[in-house]
Amino acid sequence: MAVGPSELPVFNIISGVRLGVASAGIKKPGRKDVVVIECPAGATVASVFTKNAFCAAPVQVAKKHLEKATPRYFLVNTGNANAGTGPSGLVNATRCCSALAEKAGVQDFEVLPFSTGVIGEPLPVEKIEAVLSDAIANLAEDNWALAAEGILTTDTRPKGAVATVEINGQTVKISGISKGSGMIKPNMATMLGYIATDAKIDQALLQQMLTTTTNRSFNRITIDSDTSTNDACMLVATGASAEIKADDAAAVEAFQQALDSVAQPLAHAIVKDGEGATKFVEITVTHAGNDEEALDVAFTVAHSPLVKTALFASDANWGRILAAVGRANVEQLDVDKINIWLGDEQIVENGGRCSAYTEEAGAAVMAKENIAIRIDLARGDVSETVWTTDLSHDYVSINADYRS
Repeated sequence: MAVGPSELPVFNIISGVRLGVASAGIKKPGRKDVVVIECPAGATVASVFTKNAFCAAPVQVAKKHLEKATPRYFLVNTGNANAGTGPSGLVNATRCCSALAEKAGVQDFEVLPFSTGVIGEPLPVEKIEAVLSDAIANLAEDNWALAAEGILTTDTRPKGAVATVEINGQTVKISGISKGSGMIKPNMATMLGYIATDAKIDQALLQQMLTTTTNRSFNRITIDSDTSTNDACMLVATGASAEIKADDAAAVEAFQQALDSVAQPLAHAIVKDGEGATKFVEITVTHAGNDEEALDVAFTVAHSPLVKTALFASDANWGRILAAVGRANVEQLDVDKINIWLGDEQIVENGGRCSAYTEEAGAAVMAKENIAIRIDLARGDVSETVWTTDLSHDYVSINADYRS
């Protein structure tokens, strides 16, 4: 059972951004599995993609197309990742772009492809081509919720977030959707994410802002430590509202905070919808010497199968957390100075069991749906937080049955 609420927000309409969905029956008959997103002429677009060396064909094609022009359309399919498919995968991704471009009246390099689903299977191009007219006919500015459903794979629910902020006397709106629940340690962004704003922002600044918000949100989550071959996150700025310039520090900060307030809930929603997840876990490392060692410790704890299974069992086996901290390869770590808390309960004091700690108190924290772990390294001024889940029987079942 996934953790937390499933309600979508009331999406902000971003004038000029239209979304359409269709059903191609790629994996399951009748399922909405093709999404088209239209960007208005004159918009700016920023992107981040997976760092997996086996990046999928659509990622390779999207990067190549971005070098040629600002995209006018995103074409998303679920049920098939078009990854590990070699040269034919590139041909198929390009063919889908060309088919949509012809119907929409744009150049093929103005279409970016995105795919998610099973790796290693040929992309059913004919099925996708057959429903592009349906998706185009369905294009509407208020179809954010439908699109959020159309990009799902093993997710149990759609994910969306919005923000509104006043900048230089004008109202700026942001809407975003994402998908992801397994094969999650982005190392770039989220599995698939699409965010749009009506602000006017040049491409260089928009890219900087997306990179910043990615590192504060999607790059701080993990379900299973697996970085997907297909991860991508796109940010579109239509230019219909306030202009934000790099030399206007107040405007940049206001928009960055609003963007973070969309990206972080989307990232948290992915964790809460993690495959088989029953716990939402926040791991904060404080007083680290630098960002790298803070994240190394946090992710080592987050990825530990022993810690994750203890979380699932509500077993306050704090020694597993301590052991994970110790193997995070932090140079010259003074274990005698480390303090660890489970919720408000201190479990480790100066490298050993806290004298005030009781098993009953620890078990009470572990039984909660939302759990916070705080690790004080006592060696600097840097703090970092990551979010993860427990590891349940259902995670194994879902992934064992994924292709059936």
